[in-house]
Amino acid sequence: MPGSATQPIAANLPLPRAETLSAPLLSVVVINYNGAPWLERCLGSLHDQTCCSRLEIIVADNASPDRSDQVAKELMRDWRNGHVIQHGTNLGYSEGNNRAAEQAHGQYLFFLNNDTWLEPDCLERLIQEVQAAGAKVAAPLVMDYMDDGFQSAGAGGFDVCGMMCGSADGLKRQEIFVANGCALLIESDFFRMLGGFDSEFFMYADEYDLCWRTWVAGGKVIWAPSARLHHRSAAAVNPRGFQRVLENRTSDSKRFYANRNNLLLLLKNCQHLLLATVPLQMLLLAAEAVVMGVLTRRWSHVRRAYIDAVRDCWRLRRHILAERRRLRALRRHGDVWMLRFLRARLNRWDELRRLRRFGLPEVDPL
Repeated sequence: MPGSATQPIAANLPLPRAETLSAPLLSVVVINYNGAPWLERCLGSLHDQTCCSRLEIIVADNASPDRSDQVAKELMRDWRNGHVIQHGTNLGYSEGNNRAAEQAHGQYLFFLNNDTWLEPDCLERLIQEVQAAGAKVAAPLVMDYMDDGFQSAGAGGFDVCGMMCGSADGLKRQEIFVANGCALLIESDFFRMLGGFDSEFFMYADEYDLCWRTWVAGGKVIWAPSARLHHRSAAAVNPRGFQRVLENRTSDSKRFYANRNNLLLLLKNCQHLLLATVPLQMLLLAAEAVVMGVLTRRWSHVRRAYIDAVRDCWRLRRHILAERRRLRALRRHGDVWMLRFLRARLNRWDELRRLRRFGLPEVDPL
């Protein structure tokens, strides 16, 4: 990706003074857990946004032991448009964002990870792009934390196993299947109509589920590369290197949530035809469990990350059925229409690329 900023788009939003603003245009929700090393740059970049006077900034803290909620309060002490919500317990990404969204007043919600920083016109451009496209959800161009190296453009579709895969290409606004969860913009009323994030997910694949429901309910998801943002990625699970990723590290819990939630979103959102992806994904997980068992030589990893993930889907069967009934009332597009997002490229190609760059993954027993 080129390092220079793209040219300004023609239509500019009016930016009234904060004191004349009756309600914010955009509520930024920064989900936070032990984010003390990241908050100063993240919040500073929000304060420097060209549309800052139209922002509401909410730091939603999941009872961080490092007291980073106090760091956020101090950083925003003199801000009229910033405040901290203390949840009192670790609600995870999904419910932590939902609780904050209940208290947000903006026409749009922007869910942001704390290990990010935004270029000064990022949010202004993102709003312009989503309005021009008539979309409900939008994602910026996500680059590496330290430089302009390309990191993510969301997911272009899903493979035969129902795993998110592919990406946008070029530097033009375009439709994508899934926006990146580290920086996801959505129209507030639409978010509430969808029911927000599924709190059962806790973390990982929550944006997949939200965007799948967006398309099913008749909405549109776009990638807006004129809006530029930098992201560390996997800072909690992979802290070595601080601002730069130096290794391929995961954990038992991360793989449990990722594996379980990828199954959950298919069981919830597929209407009929695409339910065929579920047994294919389970076969993929079974093969991966054998490989990881050999690599880690640890039965506890296979049990937690794979067997428990499938068991927990069964535990949540009533939740799945209730969500399928709820989505039936919102559905505008069925599985045949959704086949436009089916891709030949397999999701695991990205995993192989990481293996080539960093070697075999380190797996923490957490």
